[in-house]
Amino acid sequence: MQVHDLRTGLSVRPRTVPIVGVKIVVRVKLLPASEEAVALRSTLLACNRAADQVSRVAFDKREFSKFGLQKVVYADLKACGLGAQAAIRTIKKVCDAYTTLQANIRAGNLGRPGSKLRVKAESKPVTFRPEAAQPYDDRLLTWQHDAGTVSIWTASGRLKGVRFVGSADHLKVLREYRKGESDLVERDGEFYLLATCEVPEAEVNADPTGFLGVDLGIVNIATTSDGDIFSGRQLNRYRARQARLRAKLQKKGTKSAKRLLKKRARRERRFAADTNHVISKRIVAEAERTSRAIALEDLQGIRTRARLKRPQRAAVHSWAFAQLGQFLAYKARRAGVPVVFVDPAYTSRQCSECDYIDKRNRASQARFQCRSCGVVAHADLNASRNIARKGETTWIAGRESRVPTPA
Repeated sequence: MQVHDLRTGLSVRPRTVPIVGVKIVVRVKLLPASEEAVALRSTLLACNRAADQVSRVAFDKREFSKFGLQKVVYADLKACGLGAQAAIRTIKKVCDAYTTLQANIRAGNLGRPGSKLRVKAESKPVTFRPEAAQPYDDRLLTWQHDAGTVSIWTASGRLKGVRFVGSADHLKVLREYRKGESDLVERDGEFYLLATCEVPEAEVNADPTGFLGVDLGIVNIATTSDGDIFSGRQLNRYRARQARLRAKLQKKGTKSAKRLLKKRARRERRFAADTNHVISKRIVAEAERTSRAIALEDLQGIRTRARLKRPQRAAVHSWAFAQLGQFLAYKARRAGVPVVFVDPAYTSRQCSECDYIDKRNRASQARFQCRSCGVVAHADLNASRNIARKGETTWIAGRESRVPTPA
């Protein structure tokens, strides 16, 4: 899976486990009056026009550092009407966009050197959508949690007392753990603030009683070694219907059809993310209840490794397994549940009873029948039990020595 940067539209591969703390993004909805909504919209347009201008200068001068670029364009941005802090945030936004672009190039996400996509990306400045997200720091945005309002800078002046709403859990996390920037975004005429929060980790269970293996798939989104199967039928049917509607809209090719395509794509991503949230929450809750760790397959790079027939490509490339793995990892860290990633090799071909490996053991998508001991099992359940055992082996191998220090 790839995560799309709201500010640039570029894609980056997410880290499965954050390096420090548990960083989550809390989204709250703004409820501006009509004239306030006009001011917010004009601010996004002005900031993104300025970002395009800065991006062209950065590309022409090959200057991508924040301080170097600030020396060149800061005065021009101020002359355009941006405030001092808004100008600095806009410059930083452009620098982050080029950092993301270089990360994609190094990771091979834009193809090999000389490929059409990579040449196109490298041959012109990064551009910003007119409604792309704009970062706000504490000088541009202040929160009044008791009143449920914010004071926010706009190109037309500062707006005070703009109401915001969100779920009780999100508002609690926002009040206690907000840290760093917040992004202002507009979606389908509604305005949102996306605030970064760093939630402290629970104490990790250093001595789990066992491992809960989780096999990720397409027909069944997740199958645990306890026998819980989370079917992907509803999600796959939804995606198939969206694909049919998408084909009709693409055939029309009108501006309204393209606008509707983007709207449906966002809706499909939200539906898939909600499904992954529900599944990951249940799996982590079960592991926490039974004091076990979670074992997952390390599926990074599977799309580049797999050789698929044309009908299978759409299903695999829309498979949000990395997002589910990411959700499992951060929810587990919040709950203090250890997560181990294991080598996925032969987990679907190996018998969980006798360890015999044979390609023919996988009789069908759903049926596993060992050619050695004759055991018959659900294929995904068998794989999840292999993953659980690999997780325990990996965990034991990675433990620190308990030998006491000589006196």
